[in-house]
Amino acid sequence: MAMAALAVQHKLLFRSNPQKWLPNTSLRKPMSVGRVSFIHCSSSSPSPSQETRADTAETCVNLGLSLFSKGRVKDALAQFETALTLDPNQMEAQAALYNKACCHAYRGEGKKAAECLRTALREYNLKFGTILNDPDLASFRALPEFKELQEEARLGGEDIGYSFRRDLKLISEVQAPFRGVRRFFYVAFAAAAGISTFFTIPRLFRAIKGDEGAPDLGETSLNAAINIGGLVLLVALFLWDNRKEEEQIAQITRDETLSRLPLRLSTNRVVELVQLRDTVRPVILAGKKDAVNMAIQKAERFRTELLNRGVLLVPVIWIEEGRRPTIEKKGFGSSSKTPASLPSIGDEFDQRTQSITAKSRLKAEVRFKAEIVSPGEWESWIREQQKSEGVTPGEDVYIILRLDGRVRRSGKGMPDWQEIVKELPPMDALLSKLER
Repeated sequence: MAMAALAVQHKLLFRSNPQKWLPNTSLRKPMSVGRVSFIHCSSSSPSPSQETRADTAETCVNLGLSLFSKGRVKDALAQFETALTLDPNQMEAQAALYNKACCHAYRGEGKKAAECLRTALREYNLKFGTILNDPDLASFRALPEFKELQEEARLGGEDIGYSFRRDLKLISEVQAPFRGVRRFFYVAFAAAAGISTFFTIPRLFRAIKGDEGAPDLGETSLNAAINIGGLVLLVALFLWDNRKEEEQIAQITRDETLSRLPLRLSTNRVVELVQLRDTVRPVILAGKKDAVNMAIQKAERFRTELLNRGVLLVPVIWIEEGRRPTIEKKGFGSSSKTPASLPSIGDEFDQRTQSITAKSRLKAEVRFKAEIVSPGEWESWIREQQKSEGVTPGEDVYIILRLDGRVRRSGKGMPDWQEIVKELPPMDALLSKLER
């Protein structure tokens, strides 16, 4: 859970690296934010007396988090419900409601989770970015209840931007570290060329007239041509660099969107694609039902070889027109109960790669094929990817992802599995380790 327990002096605790099934034994690291102390807290086991005695909202929330970390979701849910009956303050109520929603989401109770989050958003100033970030709510984000809650929050004036995304400009600058330097020189040299042209043009007119004392026409013409040519070239380079940056940011945005698309594994657990990084190579098969089913049948012939290479089939059947879900719009506003605004938690995108189970458990759950959740979001991403590569949206395509979650390559139609077996290295090969 993204939101954790409460400290002794009613200070809200947050865990920004949730690891429910693999307790975090790292030391606590405090961070001060105004008068409220936020810390990363370990999920060490409580003492026997703590498990048998929890008579305040604070201790109930702490005990519930510990129980959840052990997989005792039902018992944890009872503790969070109890905390809400013990006259909690505003921050304690926010923590109890949010963690109660995570328990409901884990149990597949979407409506109950939505109601808890709706109350926390409306009355206790829960940040919507927290809901977007937490991997424990991945299954909830794939439900219609999340879409309704998101629309309500938007109509109520909430910021529903996907705050888990890192600053796209910053990522772009990291990938192209000298773009700023280039632009500086483009502007500086263009300014110099412009100033020189400003003084050269009158000299050129005098040279053309041929008045007494006029400068040489050939030399002046050459200078003017160099200045104007340089100015045009530098402006063109500046515009080209801007266009490249826009294309790069668009690609980063698609990669970030891809990372949050939900899948249902063979164990019926819903995860986001980012949680499968370093574990599998998803192969997205998008198209009409017959074409996708035929491709899956052909893949069965190479099942062993593909599994050895970490391939996970992700079939996406195009949604028929007229069958797209609609959302009833109903907003909500702020409440007088709203406490002082607290910062969103889990803003670091990389933290989302921490799943609620250990990586070894996740690997055991992954099989040969996964089922998509929220087909509309998958189809929207694939169509955007098709546009970026000059493919007509709606055509049958396949997209192979790398172990690090980025697009390896794509193509029209369905893939040649024999070629893919030759192309992809086994999971234990050196090339696969470098790809992570």
